[in-house]
Amino acid sequence: MWSYEAPLAEMRFVIEEVLQAPGQWRQMPQFEELDAEMARQILEEAAKFASGVLAPLNGAADLEGCSWREGEVRTPQGFPAAYRAFVAGGWPALACDPAWGGQGLPQLLSMALTEMLASANHAWMMYPGLAHGAYECLKAHGTPELQQRYLPKIVSGEWLATMCLTESHAGSDLGLLRTRAEPLDTAAAASGGELRVTGSKIFISGGEHDLSDNIVHLVLCRLPGAPAGSRGLSLALVPKLLPDGRRNAVRCTGIEKKMGLKGSATCAMSFEGASGWLVGEPHRGLAAMFLMMNAARVQVAMQGLGHLEAATQNARRYAAERVQMRAPRRPEGAPAAPADPIAFHPAVRRTLLTLQARTEAQRMMAYRGAQLLDEAHHHPDPARRERAEALASVLTPVLKAFLTHHGHHGADAALQVWGGHGYVHDYGIEQSVRDSRVAMIYEGTNEIQAIDLLQRKVLDDGGRRFGLWLEEIGDEARRCEALAPLRAAAGALRQGLSGLRELAAALAAARETDAEAPLRAADDFLHAFGSLLEGWAWAATARAALRHEDRRHARRLEVARFGLEWLLPGIEHHLRLASVASRAELPWAD
Repeated sequence: MWSYEAPLAEMRFVIEEVLQAPGQWRQMPQFEELDAEMARQILEEAAKFASGVLAPLNGAADLEGCSWREGEVRTPQGFPAAYRAFVAGGWPALACDPAWGGQGLPQLLSMALTEMLASANHAWMMYPGLAHGAYECLKAHGTPELQQRYLPKIVSGEWLATMCLTESHAGSDLGLLRTRAEPLDTAAAASGGELRVTGSKIFISGGEHDLSDNIVHLVLCRLPGAPAGSRGLSLALVPKLLPDGRRNAVRCTGIEKKMGLKGSATCAMSFEGASGWLVGEPHRGLAAMFLMMNAARVQVAMQGLGHLEAATQNARRYAAERVQMRAPRRPEGAPAAPADPIAFHPAVRRTLLTLQARTEAQRMMAYRGAQLLDEAHHHPDPARRERAEALASVLTPVLKAFLTHHGHHGADAALQVWGGHGYVHDYGIEQSVRDSRVAMIYEGTNEIQAIDLLQRKVLDDGGRRFGLWLEEIGDEARRCEALAPLRAAAGALRQGLSGLRELAAALAAARETDAEAPLRAADDFLHAFGSLLEGWAWAATARAALRHEDRRHARRLEVARFGLEWLLPGIEHHLRLASVASRAELPWAD
């Protein structure tokens, strides 16, 4: 009863008409041969894989789950074959450097692929999900020997990778980590020499599985004499199989029984004097790991969007088929009947429009983030690269927190459309509610993302990078103001801009005398900013849709207007709460 079809028309609309990405690609030598038609063909093939191969496995894998026996993990039926097809299609290499066997395509297309994978089968997506982050980390910080040995295998998908951070006593506080690494040769350790890694890690997605022969673990650890806290952490590459083919001294000691994502093996890992090699500088492991973490945070954001898209599709389909009672108003041309589809009823209609509007706005936000990464890495103008990097750095925590919040809460709201049927497994939506919840927790909790946004990206640099986003949104307001149908949208954007600018100034002042003030206000600040970005996305979507007169574009305009009129006013709630938080101290919890 649950199905997924990639929304190719909506993806193309954002890429080609709203973001006008093909024109930007022509400005970058890396992508100058890529045009809209080629991009469409790539997305169509990705859609066939997501909808035809992955989506049919999703529900059955949730019931079957993973099994563990004597250190070995078996994934649900169909997962290994699906991964072989994924590798055969060249999908792991999509946005990787051709120097390492990649296809050298834009992150924007990779982002669209990731959305499809997450929408179709979040649990399966967890296995290849960290490979691109590992590639980025090793490409930037690995020694030439490590790069030659591991990058081609990771890029091709022949080998998969993990990120081993968490320990049982240390969740978000990485400074408490105890895993240690002893150099075989102290002098050689600083230049990537061999280490012996000992310790235990938990919550390691894909720490053991049957999809690839080798698994490359990137492990945060401490070298002898390391400073206390997070400043003393180093990063080691610890493979499951050693270069000579022998099994390394790393093993999976068990898998978690979880609320959701039952097809994804969440492993406890034991490193027992395992052979590893230093990645990056000693005691600078977090700097190296942040490349992987930032890539992972964008991946997690797409998991939120994927659940929102799949929930929206299926809720709309069910609401059109489920007949109950007569609606007080009926659309023009609807056939006479004693009862109507529940999609006619105002309460359901509002839920469906909310889901659709948020999905379309958040896709625009995410794709703009990917477009900024392409510009930051490949645009020939250094000033454009610098600006794009600044905009992307601010957007990353917003995407991770805002999209995963609405991915889960949107799926939860969609469940209501099914009524009691939604509470049982057969209809699929209850699995989406369970599977989507963890995305608000891992890769840095949403609360940590909010603190990162407000403290580091807004206040610490005096609002310079944040101001660039306010300029972008202000530019969109000016463009809309020139179009009579969108003048109200321009006014709403200007009002939100003014409120957010005033709030940022108030929090900067409050921090001078109350260091806790930004921490109390961070969550609402992030949601206020995310809401304003949704408004910016709806305005840009409406402006692009106005260039056409067909029914599909008229519907896009209608949905964007709903978002601007019904949802954007919610920003005031978060602005008020953040303002209160900047002034009022929280009482202590018992």
